[in-house]
Amino acid sequence: MSHFVDREDELSRLRGCYESDDGEMVVIFGRRRLGKTQLVQHSLSDRDDAVVYQATETTSQIQLDEFVDVASETFPGITQIKQDWEALLGYIGDQDGVVVLDEFPYLIDADESLPSVIQRLWDQRLQHTSGTLILVGSSISMMEEATLLGNSPLYGRFTEKIDLRPLNFAAAQEFVPDDYTPEEQIFTWGIFGGVPYYLDGVDLDQHLRTVLAEEVLSQKGYLHNEPEYVLRTELTNPNRYFAILTAIAAGKTTSNEIAQAVGIDGKQISTYTQKLERLRLIEREVPITEEKAKSRRGRYRLLDPLFRFWFRFVYGKEDRYERLGEDAVEAIIEPELPNFVSPEFETLCQDALPNLYPEQTFLDIGRWWYKEHEVDVVGFTTDGTMVVGECKFTNAPLDYGALASLEDHAAEIRWTPDNGEKEKKYALFTRNGATLSVQEAVSERDDVRLFDLDAIVRHV
Repeated sequence: MSHFVDREDELSRLRGCYESDDGEMVVIFGRRRLGKTQLVQHSLSDRDDAVVYQATETTSQIQLDEFVDVASETFPGITQIKQDWEALLGYIGDQDGVVVLDEFPYLIDADESLPSVIQRLWDQRLQHTSGTLILVGSSISMMEEATLLGNSPLYGRFTEKIDLRPLNFAAAQEFVPDDYTPEEQIFTWGIFGGVPYYLDGVDLDQHLRTVLAEEVLSQKGYLHNEPEYVLRTELTNPNRYFAILTAIAAGKTTSNEIAQAVGIDGKQISTYTQKLERLRLIEREVPITEEKAKSRRGRYRLLDPLFRFWFRFVYGKEDRYERLGEDAVEAIIEPELPNFVSPEFETLCQDALPNLYPEQTFLDIGRWWYKEHEVDVVGFTTDGTMVVGECKFTNAPLDYGALASLEDHAAEIRWTPDNGEKEKKYALFTRNGATLSVQEAVSERDDVRLFDLDAIVRHV
């Protein structure tokens, strides 16, 4: 990745560790493609006392040999040290240096005793130096088992933990051309999200239609096999997970709907969904008025927009797109794109709400649904006001029926202990303006506001 963006908080925390007079042990984890390696390299750009070793899937002895080769460029004396991890890491720690073990799970695969070795080294030696040891990994499940769970030898010993997440909308816009319209920004966000590897790897100077045809649909494309690669890296038997993700991308969002679509017993589905949640590929969302652990109305959604796009439009359809070429995007995908992008648009509207209503302090913001009722944006405030919103990312202007429907659905929301009436404010978010009747309502009522894409993008 050539373009490094944002991550100011993470950089500050890492540099604070390097400057510390105490020993520091840092764990950095997160799903693949978020820029963990680039983050560490960027944080070390002005230092000459660091060893960055990127492990590969090989034997422990080869890993040790490779580590010594890399480390000797900064610490030549390490070639005289006994070749085991305890001695080598201890030597650099005694020099108050920085050691980065990238792809740490590969090291554990080759030597499962390594976490215990590092525990002993930390307890007896490293914590008394001014050195820093950083463990980086993309396999979230293995990083948790090796470093974060209560039965891990390293549990409780980390002085800093960085759980790297996708970039937010504002940071992601640094990858797109300056002349992008708010609509183009939202379409790009709705397909590629905040994953630096995606945004930096495709040529966004081209028309989005061309990018999709050449980089995602084409079997030679940069991102064509990306979701499959990630899943096969993380999962031993991924086929059933593929089926589950396909079902969710197609709109099957409850446990029962997914189980029926995949053809497995409903009681077994949680085994698979919990694994996908741990991998940060899906999340279970509940109405904002309910507690996640207790709610029985949860819905699953794919967290990565590219994965959602791939399972909706690409998986199992490659030959069809290869025959049609770029025409496939215009004929098959573009008509569905506004509907596809709508969930991400709704989330952007939720994120923008505090800045669009600066006079309010929000306690919670999310979605709400119950039976046939659904509200895209719901914000609860400290003064008891409830801000409710309707999002329309359609080609047609937002009409008065959308406002009337929002008022009807919002009337069903119960969020106070006494179910008492609270003040409501209505927010209308629209891609293509609003009809005259809506504009008149906005001008005549002080409880209704209308926001276009420009306002939303500026306030996210």
